Amino acid sequence: MAQILIADDAPVMRRNIRKILEKEGHQIVAEATNGKQAYLEYKNYVPDLVTMDVNMPIVDGVEAVGNIVNEFPHAKIIMISSNDQKRMVFNALQKGAKYYIMKPITEEKLLNVVKQFV
Repeated sequence: MAQILIADDAPVMRRNIRKILEKEGHQIVAEATNGKQAYLEYKNYVPDLVTMDVNMPIVDGVEAVGNIVNEFPHAKIIMISSNDQKRMVFNALQKGAKYYIMKPITEEKLLNVVKQFV
């Protein structure tokens, strides 16, 4: 299955996403708590897919997408956002994110989106 990087500053979200994806046989190669760390982990592992929270400290998810896609144009990044962050998600899609999922996420929704890209 796919190698995946999870970037989210909330430990509960990272744990939930990990549980869902590992149950389907995907390998979580790294986790990041901010956009800067996500970029560095991406460079380290070059995973098949990234799940990226929009609102994170240090470097937000939108800037992290731009940083990753500038260096790795074929990166597959799925944004995860709250309803009140639609503008940021739109910006992330323009920077190269492939899709977005609105919080709260469900197992079915996350797996359906992941299947589209891996």
